[in-house]
Amino acid sequence: MAFDGLITHTIVSELKNVIGYKIDKVYEPDKNTIIFGLYGRQKNLALLSCISANNYRLHLTTHTQPNPLTAPNFCMLLRKHLIGLKIKNIYTVDLERIIFIELENNENPNKIIYKKIIIELMGKHSNIILTNENDVIIDSMRHTSIEENSNRDVYPTARYIFPESKRYSFLELNNFDDFYIKIEPKLTDFITNQITNIDNLDIYNFGLDKIISNTFNGISQSFIQNIIQKLKLTDISKNGLEILYNTINKIIDSQNLDIFFTENKKDYYLYISSSENNEDFHINSKLDDFYFEKESNELFKNYRNGILHLILATLKKYEKRLSNIDNKLSECKDMDKFRLYGELITANLYRIPNKNVSSITVENYYDNNKPIIIPLDKKYYPSYNAKRYFKKYSKLKNALEIVNIQKQDTIKDINYIESVVYELEACESISDVQEVYEEISENSIFADKLKAKKSNKNSKKNKKTKTLTKNKLASFNPLKYVIDGYTILVGRNNKENDYLTCKFANKNDIWFHTKDIHGSHVILRTNPNEIVPDEILVEAAKLAAKHSKAKNSSHVPVDFCKVSFVKKPSGSKPGFVIYSNNKTLYV
Repeated sequence: MAFDGLITHTIVSELKNVIGYKIDKVYEPDKNTIIFGLYGRQKNLALLSCISANNYRLHLTTHTQPNPLTAPNFCMLLRKHLIGLKIKNIYTVDLERIIFIELENNENPNKIIYKKIIIELMGKHSNIILTNENDVIIDSMRHTSIEENSNRDVYPTARYIFPESKRYSFLELNNFDDFYIKIEPKLTDFITNQITNIDNLDIYNFGLDKIISNTFNGISQSFIQNIIQKLKLTDISKNGLEILYNTINKIIDSQNLDIFFTENKKDYYLYISSSENNEDFHINSKLDDFYFEKESNELFKNYRNGILHLILATLKKYEKRLSNIDNKLSECKDMDKFRLYGELITANLYRIPNKNVSSITVENYYDNNKPIIIPLDKKYYPSYNAKRYFKKYSKLKNALEIVNIQKQDTIKDINYIESVVYELEACESISDVQEVYEEISENSIFADKLKAKKSNKNSKKNKKTKTLTKNKLASFNPLKYVIDGYTILVGRNNKENDYLTCKFANKNDIWFHTKDIHGSHVILRTNPNEIVPDEILVEAAKLAAKHSKAKNSSHVPVDFCKVSFVKKPSGSKPGFVIYSNNKTLYV
């Protein structure tokens, strides 16, 4: 649900409880967010105001956010004007998504300081504005002007003008007839212009949510959609519309509202609660948790997708390199033919006229003296054509050795990149993604793609990457499972896999990994000479399959052996090992 006028009205009703609180801190965590630290009645509160186009809102928050080392200019200005002032009043007008916070400092009766914060929550046009006692704008988070196709001026020294709206006020309706008169023309127009089958009209294909939202201030489409579902309305009759109108009125007038979430937990709506709640900031608290989780998920997905895009671009580059290598190898298949041409031309020079010709026909003594046509370059004599064929043969022969080595190296690089793709897809938090990014930052494979990214982060240029050693375990945090007293550890990325297998595990521990499938290293901790029950081996193998690319498959082969039989070749990519004396379980 959008943070509409109904939610704004309810939030502000709860925020009446902070009247009398003093602003003692101001933070600006990002370009869209201002957090006001409040103190009063012997407790501290934090009021979050966000003007992001997708997540615009106002509510109290208990979730901390990282702040820049240097406060932005607007934040410094707010600190200068607001710290020490008390909240005198907080209110909205009608069901508009505009909140007014009046502040004053009357400690000196001869010089009362008066300021007003105006928070406009209007999608991409959202803003935070600071004005003085004459409604003259001191400054705002975003500046707009009529010259820039805005409907009003919002910049320092301009007088604050309330935004114009062509929609009706729901609060000014006297009864259902007033409501119906406002929407009836649009309903009729919708039927006339868009509905082709009059006999199959129902409330879901009518666009009623859009009609009401576009007619009245402060009522969002998603709110109407959820209320229709809640009431189980199915037809567009006048009686159904009256039920909807009365329900909206009850919600506006009710003093006992609550936030209800949809089944997928991705949306919410305001409705009358069946139980009474006496918390001062109940709605604030629910919205705080909802948006914190939503923004955390969005930040995680955006960060992960950004790194994934970089890795996939590198993978595409190496796959193209492999394709070029295969093309080169296909050319090398003809190298013996060029050697044959050179030999046959040389062997038959005494019979070939010493003049420029496009081809010659000679006997192939390697194939029962069958005649063979050899193409020549007319620009050169036959003897020089023979030299060119020998040179081409020698070049392809040397290339074959080099290209075969390049192919093996490229295949290893592609396998490593695919393993990074897997571990990135398996990440569950921003810290997991950060560790993957640190891993690829240390690998030359990704150097080209990371170069531009690093150039924009000069502040982190000298940042030391975390190392996994026995003395520094800050980055070592494998997944831990305990089954019937046995501890099983699972690496979360390639660097952690290396450390888990090659440094942390004992030689008697048992190592598991899916056979020829990208996945995590799994270590089953054991004691020397201990005989591990078969069911524990199976459970460890199941964990290896679960934390692999084949997690959704059945009958997955999992190799296992003692850690003493697992070796890491010198110079190999992170996460790559070789092993012997292994057995295979299918789980």
